[in-house]
Amino acid sequence: MNTARSSRSAQVSAVRRRAVIDALRRGAVPESGLDLLATGLDRFESALDAELDAVASGASVFKAVRGEYGSGKTFFARWLGERAKRRNFAVSEIQISETETPLHRLETVYRRLTERLTTASFPPSALRSVVDAWFYALEEDALAAGADENELSAEVEKLLVARLTEVSRHAPSFAAALRGYRAALSAGDEATAAAVLAWLGGQPHVAAAARRFAGVRGDLDHFGALGFLQGLLTVLRDSGHPGLLVVLDEVETLQRVRADARDKALNALRQLIDEVHSGRFPGLYLVITGTPAFYDGQQGVQRLAPLAQRLATDFTTDPRFDNPRAVQLRLPGFTLESLVNLGVTVRDLYTTGADAPERIKELAADAYIDDLARAVGGALAGKVGVAPRLFLKKLVGDVLDRIDQFDDFDPRRHYTLTVRSDELTDTERNLAASADDVDLDL
Repeated sequence: MNTARSSRSAQVSAVRRRAVIDALRRGAVPESGLDLLATGLDRFESALDAELDAVASGASVFKAVRGEYGSGKTFFARWLGERAKRRNFAVSEIQISETETPLHRLETVYRRLTERLTTASFPPSALRSVVDAWFYALEEDALAAGADENELSAEVEKLLVARLTEVSRHAPSFAAALRGYRAALSAGDEATAAAVLAWLGGQPHVAAAARRFAGVRGDLDHFGALGFLQGLLTVLRDSGHPGLLVVLDEVETLQRVRADARDKALNALRQLIDEVHSGRFPGLYLVITGTPAFYDGQQGVQRLAPLAQRLATDFTTDPRFDNPRAVQLRLPGFTLESLVNLGVTVRDLYTTGADAPERIKELAADAYIDDLARAVGGALAGKVGVAPRLFLKKLVGDVLDRIDQFDDFDPRRHYTLTVRSDELTDTERNLAASADDVDLDL
């Protein structure tokens, strides 16, 4: 057993350990605690930390992450999100989809951003907490400048106007909605305050009375969304969050939409990248994730030449020499060796909070984990690179839980790996040797 890894597992709180193990048992990527499972990401740490520091200082960064299914793109994004939160960033992870979040409708992307907004202290949606903290900061600044209680409201209004001057050039309704929210709170009208804040978060169909109270009209549109994002960054910065990490996950779904919607989405992505590089969004770290087919294929990025030019990265060299500072990062995916290492890491993490740690170490030794990894890979036609989710689900739920609970359970004698079609994702199902159950002796 790796001594450093064992020591790290022993220092984990019971709450963090339980959250990670429970997610793996469900076959999901944990929402937090990703540093406990990170393997092979240390090569990116220095470059990404430098970029996060630059964003915290007022820069803006765009990054594209590429990897085959199962290579850990979502894991990588959440791992990066945890590093961002340690710097007190706000984070929002958005799943791109044709029906729920089409990329060519930036007003919908902005709405999902605010719905998924989280900080180190507040879960989604943290929008109200952030706005309240912003007004508190304005009041503190006004008092520090010498304002008394009678002048406080007027001085806060002056600071609001001053802080949002640049934003108001593009989206004057952003400042108007903030004023309306504060006025409703001052009047004790919680329902109107909540409705105005919902409108500020891009929600459609907000009651007309609330919009009239705040002096705003209609719903947020595609072009207004960029101005609102600019305003949100200002509010975040002044409320103590130096940056915002936004992850647009699974952008490869654009390849499956209608041609006209795909072209609009690709152009919207190009627009976003240009706005980031222009410096319009200080404090924004924008990440997209997708498959190589999306970046290299004619139904994806290559369909729009200006976008392809902006994302062009040389991947013809040995992956060992990939440049982590480049606009695209390549995730190498899992090999049998790295999959086994991940399994051992999870086994060690599980053991530190188990009822029967010694029995787990004996019956789920490294050699058994190696055999299980090979068996899961075999169930997916030898595609080890797409096996991590299923492998960890089987390891935790079928093996480690049973060893921990049943004194006479021996996985080599009492467990046969069974992979059912209904527990596979579409991609895993396509790779499986059969749609029927697959039994593999270990």
